[in-house]
Amino acid sequence: MPLRIFTLLCAIYFILIGAVFAGDFDADFDDTFSDADPASEILIADPLEPFNRGVFWINDKLYFYVLKPVAKGYRLVIPRPARVSVGNFFSNLASPIRAANSLLQLNFRGFGTEVYRFVINTTFGIGGLFDPAKSVAEVNKSSEDFGQTLGYYHIGPGFYLVLPIVGPSSLRDAVGSYVDSYGDPLRYADLTTKEYLAIKLLDAVNRLSLDKDTYEGIVADSLDPYLFIRSAYAQLREAQIGDSTYDMNMFEAPVYDKNINPINLLGL
Repeated sequence: MPLRIFTLLCAIYFILIGAVFAGDFDADFDDTFSDADPASEILIADPLEPFNRGVFWINDKLYFYVLKPVAKGYRLVIPRPARVSVGNFFSNLASPIRAANSLLQLNFRGFGTEVYRFVINTTFGIGGLFDPAKSVAEVNKSSEDFGQTLGYYHIGPGFYLVLPIVGPSSLRDAVGSYVDSYGDPLRYADLTTKEYLAIKLLDAVNRLSLDKDTYEGIVADSLDPYLFIRSAYAQLREAQIGDSTYDMNMFEAPVYDKNINPINLLGL
């Protein structure tokens, strides 16, 4: 009888100890992986996720079944140097937009860079078809838009948006893109709506023809490409907004090659 009582007490003791340790283990386990909770990886609010996923699905099908096949056919017909020149032309056309946003952000180096690139590439680059500002003077273009300008003045991204055809964006960046569209020189050319859209489609197809299947790699390597792209977009925009600099010495190396520095050319 005493042995039975002792055995029962031991069993109760181990059950209680096991429960305590199990609780501690569960708590430790939760703490260990709490940082890996997918919710903590959300860098931008996404209250419209069901809608965004629907647009993402449509964009995905449009990419694989329409845009990419057209881009591949375009790639076969048009030699790479010609496609690079087309890309240079559209990039040069957007220089005033980048210059204006650099100035609005008090980024004088970026402003000087874009003005310099626009003048050099429009003249010596034959209307922007070539990029001597980069290939000769080693002056790379900046990356500024009105969405970044709003971010520079501490306006948050709002919520995440997936736009038809355009792809990942945010409320702030969608507004920024709309404002930037008024700085597009093509908007003021004597073009019909169909001609304008055809030129924009050419720009998109040309860029896709130069792409090395980046999106395909994301789809193949990601469990959820939607979440991956959302996170990558939010991180990219944070980095772009965070790199704005206030620099009066816009012509200081290494932005400008010393032999093509406009200050040196003027003998000052």
